[in-house]
Amino acid sequence: MAWILIVFLILLGGLIAPFGDLLGTKIGKARFSILKLRPKKTATIITVLTGGFISSISIGLLILVSEEFRQRLFVDIPFLQRTLDESKRALVPLQEERKKLESKIIQKEKELNQLKNNVNEFRRGNIVIKRGQTLFIAEINSSSNIKLDLTKIYNEADKFVQKIVNPINKESKNILLWRPSDITKIESVASKGGNWILLIKSATNVLKGDNYVFVSPDLLVNKYIVRKGDVITSSIFEKNDLNLKSINSKIQSILRETRDEIKLKGSKAKEINTNGNFVKKIRDFLKENRNIKFKLEVVSLRDSKTVDPVVVEINILKLTP
Repeated sequence: MAWILIVFLILLGGLIAPFGDLLGTKIGKARFSILKLRPKKTATIITVLTGGFISSISIGLLILVSEEFRQRLFVDIPFLQRTLDESKRALVPLQEERKKLESKIIQKEKELNQLKNNVNEFRRGNIVIKRGQTLFIAEINSSSNIKLDLTKIYNEADKFVQKIVNPINKESKNILLWRPSDITKIESVASKGGNWILLIKSATNVLKGDNYVFVSPDLLVNKYIVRKGDVITSSIFEKNDLNLKSINSKIQSILRETRDEIKLKGSKAKEINTNGNFVKKIRDFLKENRNIKFKLEVVSLRDSKTVDPVVVEINILKLTP
């Protein structure tokens, strides 16, 4: 069918083309004019129109005779165009996501290079202060002169950090650098009343011999985390837990829970200090008390505020069956 259609179109074009040429020649000889054009241009226009007529007839015949052509022309092409448009619209967020990913990759590469530099510096022993490290801790009371207190704290912190970074140069001063906006914020918050703790942290890694240390102050409420005698955490032992391995595991677990608990309350203490040989006390207790149910309690031995160390002991209590 397709070959017959092609041959038919070729023959049709061959028949109509001479007719168009003949028509244009006769119109040119007849000196016929359209829209006041010269006869020669009129003949050219007639020839062009004839060519268009040939194409129109060809397409019309294809539409009329070929179902496949109609399917492609009226169904497939619009469908493909819609699909293309949808693909272009879907591509826009993907391109934006690609830009974001490329930006993240560049950022990660920078961080990786910085990390490599830091590792190299650590190996050479040149880094004396790590980024985020707390350099100085001081208490601020709103009832005192806050500006004067901050000046004293700065001078003391500056001397302390200087001994770490550049101990040889005795004449260097004002090694600490912090943003004025941070100080203004601290003064504004502390002036509202209360008791506060100021943490001065390093904003960058610092090499030995550096002339400046960029810091970021952090103001915290100086509140009680635990009081003396408070039971911070507790855990119950069953009869099947009465062996050395289970006891040691239980003690380590309850101490981890205690650290997590005081951190949730806002403590900045890095570790928990234990008092007394509580392991021996527990062992002695178990020798005298077999086949019973008992409880371990982690008890605070002192009042501890935000940055104070937390000192605890572990008590063992017999539970009534």
